[in-house]
Amino acid sequence: MMTHRDNDVASPRIVLICGAFHRIEVSKMIGFAKTEAEASGLEIIDIVWVPGAMEVPLALQRELSREDVAAAVCFGIIEAGQTQHGLAMGQAVINSIIDLQLKTGKPVGLGIIGPGAEPEHIEPRLEPHARAAIRAVYDML
Repeated sequence: MMTHRDNDVASPRIVLICGAFHRIEVSKMIGFAKTEAEASGLEIIDIVWVPGAMEVPLALQRELSREDVAAAVCFGIIEAGQTQHGLAMGQAVINSIIDLQLKTGKPVGLGIIGPGAEPEHIEPRLEPHARAAIRAVYDML
């Protein structure tokens, strides 16, 4: 078991919920998240892959119901499209994530890029979004 460097208390255990539709980019986010979690004294105990952002809330609900999970971070990308589908889906997913956070009392870091992300917006956002989502969970714990 990992411990905090300063006080030998067990590290808070977190899970990552990851949309697989953009697996290459999200895998990079996981790498940044692992580095940030280790630096913050958080232990990533599970990485759950789901098909896309639409499936994140159900996986998140399942993981937050676990007694050994203190928090979660969600990663994914919702690209811009020719219709408002991505915007509507993004709003529904984010609302569901907020509801689950409030119902469980467990923090959830939001590392979903978009909705409306253009291809050129994705790569520069991978590291800052991943690190910020981990730091948000750390701060809320």
